[in-house]
Amino acid sequence: MTTSSAVPRGVNTDVTTTSTDVAALRGSLERWVRDRIGSPTAHVSALQMPSASGMSSISVLFTVDWDEHGTRHHADLVARLAPESTALPVFPEYDLEQQAAVMRAVAAHSAVPVPRVRWVEPSSDVLGQPFVVMDRVEGVVPVDNPPYVFGGWLHEATSEQCEVLQRGSVEVLAAIHSIPDPGSLLPELGAGADDDALRRHVDNERTYYEWTHREDGVRIPLLEEGFDWLEEHWPSAPSEPVLCWGDSRIGNIMYRDFAPVAVLDWELATLAPREVDVGWFVFFHRMFQDMAEQFDRPGLPHLLRREEVVALYEETTGVELRDLDFYLVYAAVRHGIIMSRIKRRSIHFGDSAAPSDPDEYVLHHHLLRRMIDGEPAFPITQSRNGRRIE
Repeated sequence: MTTSSAVPRGVNTDVTTTSTDVAALRGSLERWVRDRIGSPTAHVSALQMPSASGMSSISVLFTVDWDEHGTRHHADLVARLAPESTALPVFPEYDLEQQAAVMRAVAAHSAVPVPRVRWVEPSSDVLGQPFVVMDRVEGVVPVDNPPYVFGGWLHEATSEQCEVLQRGSVEVLAAIHSIPDPGSLLPELGAGADDDALRRHVDNERTYYEWTHREDGVRIPLLEEGFDWLEEHWPSAPSEPVLCWGDSRIGNIMYRDFAPVAVLDWELATLAPREVDVGWFVFFHRMFQDMAEQFDRPGLPHLLRREEVVALYEETTGVELRDLDFYLVYAAVRHGIIMSRIKRRSIHFGDSAAPSDPDEYVLHHHLLRRMIDGEPAFPITQSRNGRRIE
């Protein structure tokens, strides 16, 4: 377990995401579950909101017991709720039906472990917000708050255990990207036959950035400079689009004995070049590692190194990754937009004050600055096959 002493002073772990009273949901949820199961005596109990419920959505754990044809049944479930509009949501919309469709498609067309989706409730009539109900999976997750690089089960793992986790996690990415014909499988992702997937993705991120500051009007020069950098370094021949997980990081994987048992959080799933996912995967750990080093902590410097991830991915898929420098900066810009919105929500709930420098709305602004300026924030070394990783 991560203890409070493992977290250095200066790391803000106060994150308010909702004002929802979980206990007050039980009656409404029970009536709804009874209707879905078709059992008037189904009983909902043990409602709780996990402390690591997520930055964008709300998770509620609960159990259901019911009788069916004389047999007693029990299910441990989790409901994932869209956030309240008054809670300054991180994203402009939460399409839970699309998330469920993606999860079901991944489960049906790959060996990627995803929780079974039971039901989707698209209306706000039952719990105040739309929600999706899934089977609960038992395991452990590398936490975001405080980041796992400061302590906990992964920090205490052996090098062999870390290797198992790293390989299994990269294999998850490879398996998602190997799902055939994702455009036909998931037409709700909206790409046309002549769609320029990378251009569409970046344009959507620009639109998202404009949405994030619509209330306060605070523009973030560093993020706008990041978009300029992307245009100046645009890949000459982007990879073909694949099904991308979107929020591809170990913090969204549940592990048991260091092997993946559940791949979570599909709200950013899309069709895009595979490097969008790989860049995000590498960047996210590097960001946390950079944070640990800022506080003079060792972190986990040998985990998810760029050259190791690339080599494992290429070994697994047989596909050569392209233009990774571009996609690493793109990941930093994308996450900067998200963090600026989370900072605004923190200000909204009184967890923190507005910074005087708008660039400081981005948690990793120092790292993003170094990346834009061309400093070697991510080492470029030789891969296992001897090829230089660019």
